[in-house]
Amino acid sequence: MYRIFSYRVKVLSSDVDVNGHANNVCHLRWMNQAAVEHSRANGWSQERYVELGLTWFARRHVIDYLVPVLEGDELDIQTWVCEFKLIKSVRKYRFVRISDNIKIAEAETLWAFVNLKTGRPAKIPTEVSDCFFVTEN
Repeated sequence: MYRIFSYRVKVLSSDVDVNGHANNVCHLRWMNQAAVEHSRANGWSQERYVELGLTWFARRHVIDYLVPVLEGDELDIQTWVCEFKLIKSVRKYRFVRISDNIKIAEAETLWAFVNLKTGRPAKIPTEVSDCFFVTEN
């Protein structure tokens, strides 16, 4: 099990907007990818969730942008689960530029566990929650 999972990305020219830095939508995409890969590394692929008829839906994202990210930058996106409740979980993220170890953003997502057939919230099974460390910060 990974307590804090690292997901690395390189900022591509297609990630850069008219302001000359990575667009905020890219940060959301990278957060989602990091969460999916962390879950997969802990034994829970998207396919495994679907087999149970369950999945995660994002309810809220909060991102604090600290430093612009430029084309060619390589990022280490660190993610961890900081809270599990009955039907929801909070996941945090820290974006670090690899070349100088500067934190460029921090974020969190409130995830809701959902039944795929009904679209309604579902209790997070212990077989899922037991596969993740809960880490405060």
